[in-house]
Amino acid sequence: RQPFDEEKLRAGMQRALENRPVSVERLESSLVHIKHKLRATGEREVKSLVVGELVMAELQKLDEVAYIRFASVYKRFQDLNEFREEIDRLAREPVKE
Repeated sequence: RQPFDEEKLRAGMQRALENRPVSVERLESSLVHIKHKLRATGEREVKSLVVGELVMAELQKLDEVAYIRFASVYKRFQDLNEFREEIDRLAREPVKE
Protein backbone atom coordinates (compact mmCIF):
# COMPACT_ATOMS: atom_id res chain seq x y z
CA ARG A 1 0.00 0.00 0.00
CA GLN A 2 1.13 3.47 -0.86
CA PRO A 3 -0.52 6.82 -0.36
CA PHE A 4 -1.55 8.58 -3.55
CA ASP A 5 1.32 10.72 -4.81
CA GLU A 6 0.22 13.30 -7.33
CA GLU A 7 3.81 14.34 -8.03
CA LYS A 8 4.78 10.76 -8.87
CA LEU A 9 1.78 10.55 -11.21
CA ARG A 10 2.69 13.88 -12.84
CA ALA A 11 6.34 12.84 -13.24
CA GLY A 12 5.39 9.55 -14.90
CA MET A 13 3.10 11.28 -17.35
CA GLN A 14 5.68 14.01 -18.04
CA ARG A 15 8.29 11.34 -18.76
CA ALA A 16 5.98 9.71 -21.29
CA LEU A 17 5.17 13.11 -22.83
CA GLU A 18 8.79 14.27 -23.03
CA ASN A 19 9.47 16.05 -26.34
CA ARG A 20 5.86 15.57 -27.43
CA PRO A 21 3.60 18.45 -28.57
CA VAL A 22 1.33 18.46 -25.50
CA SER A 23 0.86 21.60 -23.42
CA VAL A 24 1.25 21.76 -19.67
CA GLU A 25 -2.39 22.81 -19.50
CA ARG A 26 -3.54 19.62 -21.23
CA LEU A 27 -1.37 17.52 -18.91
CA GLU A 28 -2.80 19.28 -15.85
CA SER A 29 -6.33 18.80 -17.17
CA SER A 30 -5.65 15.08 -17.54
CA LEU A 31 -4.32 14.92 -13.97
CA VAL A 32 -7.48 16.62 -12.71
CA HIS A 33 -9.58 14.13 -14.69
CA ILE A 34 -7.69 11.16 -13.21
CA LYS A 35 -8.04 12.50 -9.65
CA HIS A 36 -11.75 13.15 -10.22
CA LYS A 37 -12.28 9.58 -11.45
CA LEU A 38 -10.38 8.20 -8.47
CA ARG A 39 -12.48 10.24 -6.03
CA ALA A 40 -15.65 9.22 -7.85
CA THR A 41 -15.01 5.58 -6.98
CA GLY A 42 -15.88 6.47 -3.38
CA GLU A 43 -13.21 4.05 -2.25
CA ARG A 44 -10.61 4.93 0.35
CA GLU A 45 -8.09 2.68 -1.37
CA VAL A 46 -7.70 2.11 -5.08
CA LYS A 47 -5.55 -0.55 -6.69
CA SER A 48 -2.53 0.68 -8.62
CA LEU A 49 -3.93 -1.21 -11.62
CA VAL A 50 -6.87 1.21 -11.69
CA VAL A 51 -4.55 4.22 -11.56
CA GLY A 52 -2.37 2.77 -14.33
CA GLU A 53 -5.36 2.15 -16.57
CA LEU A 54 -6.64 5.70 -16.01
CA VAL A 55 -3.21 7.11 -16.87
CA MET A 56 -3.04 5.04 -20.05
CA ALA A 57 -6.52 6.19 -21.10
CA GLU A 58 -5.59 9.84 -20.58
CA LEU A 59 -2.26 9.47 -22.39
CA GLN A 60 -3.99 7.78 -25.30
CA LYS A 61 -6.20 10.86 -25.66
CA LEU A 62 -3.27 13.26 -25.30
CA ASP A 63 -0.67 11.63 -27.52
CA GLU A 64 -0.42 8.09 -28.88
CA VAL A 65 3.39 8.06 -28.80
CA ALA A 66 3.34 9.00 -25.11
CA TYR A 67 0.72 6.31 -24.56
CA ILE A 68 2.98 3.67 -26.18
CA ARG A 69 5.95 4.87 -24.12
CA PHE A 70 3.98 4.55 -20.89
CA ALA A 71 2.31 1.28 -21.87
CA SER A 72 5.63 -0.32 -22.82
CA VAL A 73 6.87 0.17 -19.26
CA TYR A 74 3.54 -0.35 -17.49
CA LYS A 75 2.65 -3.51 -19.41
CA ARG A 76 6.29 -4.64 -19.51
CA PHE A 77 6.50 -5.34 -23.22
CA GLN A 78 9.00 -8.15 -23.74
CA ASP A 79 9.68 -7.85 -27.45
CA LEU A 80 8.94 -6.00 -30.66
CA ASN A 81 5.83 -8.10 -31.33
CA GLU A 82 4.17 -6.80 -28.17
CA PHE A 83 4.86 -3.23 -29.32
CA ARG A 84 3.47 -4.04 -32.74
CA GLU A 85 0.32 -5.64 -31.29
CA GLU A 86 -0.35 -2.59 -29.13
CA ILE A 87 0.21 -0.20 -32.04
CA ASP A 88 -2.09 -2.30 -34.23
CA ARG A 89 -4.74 -2.24 -31.47
CA LEU A 90 -4.41 1.55 -31.29
CA ALA A 91 -4.87 1.85 -35.03
CA ARG A 92 -8.08 -0.22 -34.90
CA GLU A 93 -9.70 1.48 -31.88
CA PRO A 94 -11.17 4.97 -31.91
CA VAL A 95 -9.90 7.25 -29.14
CA LYS A 96 -12.34 7.39 -26.22
CA GLU A 97 -13.11 10.89 -24.98
